[in-house]
Amino acid sequence: MQGHAAERTLEHLGMDPKTAPMLKEIYNADGTAKLHQNIWISSVESSLESGEKHGQLTVGYGAGGRESKIGPELMFGITMQKHIGEPILLIKTSWGGKSLNLDFRSPSAGPYEFNKQQLENLKKRHKDVNKARKEKNERTGVYYRLMLEHIHKVLGDIQRVYPDYDAKAGYELAGFVWFQGWNDMVDGSTYPTRGQPGSYDAYSKNLAHFIRDVRRDLKSQKLPFVIGVMGAGGPIAKYSPDQKRYAGIHGEFRKAMAAPAYLPEFKDNVRAVFTEDYWDLQLSELVNRKGKSKAKQRELSKDQTLNREQRDKALASYNDRLFTKQELKILQTGASNAAYHYLGSAKILAQIGNAFARAMAKME
Repeated sequence: MQGHAAERTLEHLGMDPKTAPMLKEIYNADGTAKLHQNIWISSVESSLESGEKHGQLTVGYGAGGRESKIGPELMFGITMQKHIGEPILLIKTSWGGKSLNLDFRSPSAGPYEFNKQQLENLKKRHKDVNKARKEKNERTGVYYRLMLEHIHKVLGDIQRVYPDYDAKAGYELAGFVWFQGWNDMVDGSTYPTRGQPGSYDAYSKNLAHFIRDVRRDLKSQKLPFVIGVMGAGGPIAKYSPDQKRYAGIHGEFRKAMAAPAYLPEFKDNVRAVFTEDYWDLQLSELVNRKGKSKAKQRELSKDQTLNREQRDKALASYNDRLFTKQELKILQTGASNAAYHYLGSAKILAQIGNAFARAMAKME
């Protein structure tokens, strides 16, 4: 949810007729990023002293760092505001590298429990089990509480973020989007049978508890809830030979993420959005092909019979055979991060944000 798509990758949206209209929603005709007058945002940002970045929605509300980035929030806000036709405020609370099982574990899920395998591993390593339990208890649900703290902080003084807010008119909590999961999916300690049918059932239960608890703690019992089902890698049916070894794990985890949307108690107010549908297969294939280029570069660097100029020439010749000029342009423009961060692709994350908004609008 943080969003690791470098702003420069937005250009890739304009290279596809299907997504080019989105680029016009994001940039002015002179190439400057639009400041969306009726969309305000407060986003946690640990790299800033204040711990928060806020203002009118524009590019740059993705993950912190030296480079301006975007996440799903950009097109989500733009699409949602067009649907509602009134000012909206986004409250974005996202931290990288966190799990639902521990960090975002909500109260109804109960205390963190070590499974049998984890206890055996602790004993094998001669660890103090009681001390380990205490450490886990101290970490359990910390980010759930931080999330609520930030939401209440913003709602407690909306004019700080949105100066034109009319306190007499008040506000409505209109929806919640959850887009997380990588750290749970790869956690073989917590999910020792991962990839097998039902191996992530605990995630489904924890997510259902999370939805109930969020609604209770925000005093909004029917709060529309969108689950962004992890889709890094794209549709499993289209996995390359190298990806197929992950198919079971990815498939079972995606099922577990989507499962709460099909519970009778959540009918009509929880929806699952399968983000694999917005994966860019062409860009992904080009990134994989780039791996061959890097391998060739390593091979040439070991050839002591070549000087630097000869190596550079040989690599350039290899790349000319490996990519067309258009493919190279797409690769250089479209990707800025690893596959687990959706290739750092604004084209992917913009479409995901748009899909979240459309799913939310259907529940309104």
